[in-house]
Amino acid sequence: MFESLVQKGFQVEFLSHAKAILGVDFPQAAEELESALATTTIPIEEIMAGGGGESKGTQRLRRALAAKGWLKTTFVVEKRINGVPRESQSHEVDHVRSYEDGSRLALEIEWNNKDPFYDRDLENFKRLHADGAISVGIIVTRGKSLHANMRDLVRRFLEERELGSLEELKGWGYHPTARQLADITRRTTRAKNPLAFREAFTEKFVADKFGEATTHWRKLEDRIRRGVGNPCPLVLIGLPDSIVTFHEGKAALAEVEAAEDDGVEDTSS
Repeated sequence: MFESLVQKGFQVEFLSHAKAILGVDFPQAAEELESALATTTIPIEEIMAGGGGESKGTQRLRRALAAKGWLKTTFVVEKRINGVPRESQSHEVDHVRSYEDGSRLALEIEWNNKDPFYDRDLENFKRLHADGAISVGIIVTRGKSLHANMRDLVRRFLEERELGSLEELKGWGYHPTARQLADITRRTTRAKNPLAFREAFTEKFVADKFGEATTHWRKLEDRIRRGVGNPCPLVLIGLPDSIVTFHEGKAALAEVEAAEDDGVEDTSS
């Protein structure tokens, strides 16, 4: 199961018999998920122009899942006494695969959010599983290679396009905040050990947008080791650095610019 993803560098981990449950009860869903992920790419230009928020590539993955029936769903769990509602809790999940017999799989994509969102996702899965609402919870997030190599990816982008200033980066959709501008300028002009622009920009961009306190594989592993979400069956999928592409050029910015023209902002998830 998910062999093609593993061959592409994806990390896949099954917990609490999730592999057996998917393989026996939901083989079609596993194939749908594998198919959607296998074709996922994120142009480096979208990462740069998006400033670290949810990339258009991630949004395309969401649309691919929705097209296969993995739909946003709000679960409402009520406590009643003699038919009178006394307590109600709602849990919204971005992607749920539902079946006529009432069984469901729940999936969240955590591309680049604050890492406490893992606690939210895993606790939601735990409660929904305990209430019989879902059979398996799935989290798709940045894998080890994508997180660890983000600096190399950004630096490669700068070098291949021979970018040496923030002004040149504006042509690729990147617009720094006043704080970012001041920090990069300080690093490149300080009297002791000044940094070259590409090095200063890469350090600042990655630290700001893809830092250690964001959602990536190690932070998810930390929660799993602590037992967060247990005993809900879980599938954890880490996106590899190989999904980042470099051949689209400025054509990759068209979708980003169209969203900005429509007043649509990228949001982390």
